Formats: sequence, structure tokens, C-alpha cells
Amino acid sequence: MRRLRYLLKLSRPRFWLYLAGPVLVGVAFGARSPADLLAASGVALFAYFLLPANVFLYGVNDVYDADIDAENPKKERREVRYGGQRFVVAAVVASGALIAVPAAVAPPIALPWLVAFLLLSTEYSAPPLRFKTTPFLDSLSNGLYVLPGAAAYAAVAGEQPPALAVAAGWLWSMAMHTFSAVPDIEPDRHAGVRTTATLLGARGAYAYCAVCWTLAAAAFAALDWRAGALLGAYPVVCAAVALSEVAVDRAYWYFPAINAVVGAALTMGGLWRVVNG
Repeated sequence: MRRLRYLLKLSRPRFWLYLAGPVLVGVAFGARSPADLLAASGVALFAYFLLPANVFLYGVNDVYDADIDAENPKKERREVRYGGQRFVVAAVVASGALIAVPAAVAPPIALPWLVAFLLLSTEYSAPPLRFKTTPFLDSLSNGLYVLPGAAAYAAVAGEQPPALAVAAGWLWSMAMHTFSAVPDIEPDRHAGVRTTATLLGARGAYAYCAVCWTLAAAAFAALDWRAGALLGAYPVVCAAVALSEVAVDRAYWYFPAINAVVGAALTMGGLWRVVNG
């Protein structure tokens, strides 16, 4: 039970919907009939990206960031600090291998998105590429969060998702990543780690996030003005945090709730379209 609790905390439950949520959005917009909403491929993808994918993604991160995390106060409260436990490595490897289950159920058209997820999730933290230590590549590689949604759309619809939707989701993920890195600027600098946030500084990072979120909203608006208006909340929130006295390490924890509300609204929009033909 102690090990299970450790793995549960390692998986960052507060962020589970960052991977599983896009699956719901992808299914809702990929479905052509109510029956499609419960397609086996969509259910398998949701189950995988709800928990195993999070153990894999954050587990790889924790294993390869052990030295850096020794200086990170976040690991003392909301997260766990990896200490070389063998069961953690075994669980991470097993969680990655479990992607074979949705891959076996989903049609071939969805497989490239799943392969891309595995590659980016691994190389974001692991050598030889270790994207997280290269400014701007760390942000760009975090488009991996849109890949579960793209896979779900392709699996249910039988065709690739709109390029604008993928681009918008990718830009959103880039901004979300850099915003989440702002609280880590000082620990990362102290550890000698270079990121987009450490390069730009807090103010520059806020500006970068606002631009990415604005472009994401514009891309969504080109598909549907209502989606664009919904995503327009992000640059506003970013500006509010930058100009207020709210500590960024506190504001950072508001985003799971904000993202859940926005994701639920997008999903409901997709479901409304399905129900009304």
C-alpha cells in the first residue's frame, strides 16, 4: 500500500485530466453518432491516459530529474522525490508498455499519435535528447499533451483531426508548460538547468505564454468562434497573474480547475453537436 500511494502521488492526480481530458474532447468531436461515444477505442484510450500514461510521463521525469529535484521544494509537499527505488522504474516501464492495449483496439490511423506520445514523453526528460534542458524545445515538445486527443479523434472519426485544432492545442500546451515552469525558475537556475522560463525570466515567460495562448485562441476561433472565445480566457488570466501580487506558485495550482472547466465546456459543445445531429 505504501508503494501504491507513492505511485499515485507520483502520477500527479491533480493533473490527470491534462492527458485524459483531451481524449474526452477528441471523442466528443470525432463521434458521428451517440454510439460512437462509447466506442471501445475511445474507452481504452481514456483508461490508459487517465492513469498509466501519467505514471509513465511523470515517472520518467522524476527518475531523470532526481538530482535537480533535490533542490525543488515542490517535491516536499505536493509531489514525491525519487530516491532510486527499483519498483518505481518497474512501474514506469510497465505503464509505458500498457499503451499496447489501446493501440491494439484503435484503428491504424490513430497509431502515429500514440507513437509520437511515447517518443516525446520519454525524450522530454531522458537522454539523449532531453528536450526539457533546451529553451523553447522544452516548450515545443510539450505539445505531447494534445496527442491523446488527436489519437481519440482519429480512432473514433476514422480520419485525422483538423490541422488547426491540433495547432491550437499544441500552442495551448506550449504556454501551459512554460507557465508551470515559472515557479521552478530559481531551483532550475541553481541546478544549472536551462529552460524557456529560466532564459526569459518570469516577466518574459508571462509574455511568451500570453502570445502562445492568444495564438491558440485565434486558431480555435478560425474553426468556431465560441471555442476561440473560450480559449481567450487564458491570456487574460496570464496577464492578471503577471500584474497582480498573487504568487505564481500559488496561481499555478489554479489551472487544473480552470482547465477542467474549459475542457468540460469544449466537451459539452461536442456532445451537443452529436445529440443534435
